[in-house]
Amino acid sequence: MTAQGDEISVRLARSEASGQGAGCRGAAPSDPEARRALPKIELHVHLEGTIRPHTLLAIARRNRLGLPADTVEGLAELYRFTNFQHFLEVWTLTTNCLRTAEDFAQVVVDYAAEAAAHGAVYLEGIFSPAERVATGVSWEALFNGYCDGAQQAEEEHGVIVRLTPDLHWGVDLEDAMEVATRAVAFRERGIVGLGIGGREGACPPAQYARAFALAKEGGLGSVPHAGEGEGPSFVRAVLDDLGADRIRHGIRAAADPALIADLVDRGTVLDVCPTSNLCTRVVANLDEHPVPQLVNAGIPCSISTDDPAMFGTDLGREYKLASRLGLDHRRTYQAGVQGALCEETTRAKLAAVVGSTEWHPVGRRPAAP
Repeated sequence: MTAQGDEISVRLARSEASGQGAGCRGAAPSDPEARRALPKIELHVHLEGTIRPHTLLAIARRNRLGLPADTVEGLAELYRFTNFQHFLEVWTLTTNCLRTAEDFAQVVVDYAAEAAAHGAVYLEGIFSPAERVATGVSWEALFNGYCDGAQQAEEEHGVIVRLTPDLHWGVDLEDAMEVATRAVAFRERGIVGLGIGGREGACPPAQYARAFALAKEGGLGSVPHAGEGEGPSFVRAVLDDLGADRIRHGIRAAADPALIADLVDRGTVLDVCPTSNLCTRVVANLDEHPVPQLVNAGIPCSISTDDPAMFGTDLGREYKLASRLGLDHRRTYQAGVQGALCEETTRAKLAAVVGSTEWHPVGRRPAAP
């Protein structure tokens, strides 16, 4: 999902009745058992959606911004959404606190610390520059801040962080080209791809073909959202029109056998976010999630949080849910290695982890159907 406020109405269609351990109400991170972690790769996390109350409080104080509460405990209550309008207010409050390069760097470093506690060794963080620039933030503060944060995160927490700025469906082409141009300019500082998200179907993917072509010519990958709000035809469109190297979500491809076969042939990795899919009712409950079908068909699927602070989840919980769906942890990690947009030297380091790790089961794996 994108951080675009007017394009997240599906987010609060919660599935609390699923009883499968999903968040959706700003819950605390998963229990300590989940933190005794095997190595993990996360390819789909919106950095603006990772801001926990303690980070929000620190940033707001630094920028002399007023908040409805002045303690971590008080702010935590804001994340317990009561309705869609409440969610929009909290999202706006959170993202509007981000004003400086220091803020953006802190968001990356804080999330890297959290993810590292769950075994993360590599992250691809998403941020939405056009939205922040519209509020008066400079392009330089955005890109420098996030890139500085990625470097600091690796130095302090040992997590390799790469970045993929996101467009949103409906953004002006001029702004899309600006994001793509700046992303290419920061390639040597950790930008590895260009994405797009928001309300799928708001406009045809071909509308942004120029921006994605510019990014790919500059050495970046194409990582659009698709197959979440819309079905297989939209997944096909981002493959054909945006040259998708990897697809964020993509789970509705399960409805089209021909598309499944094509994804298998292409080796396209899907970034699957189980709790997010439950919260947005892309799937009604965990038992109906199509990721086992996709994996069994031969599609590599990575596992991610999407917006962990907003959906009340964390990386440990997502991998536990994946295990309950029957996904093998080693195979999931290998999908992350395959889908990562990093340089080949880093990919080789990530791949080497496979052979040096004792891969034991995580969580309760269901019996075969």
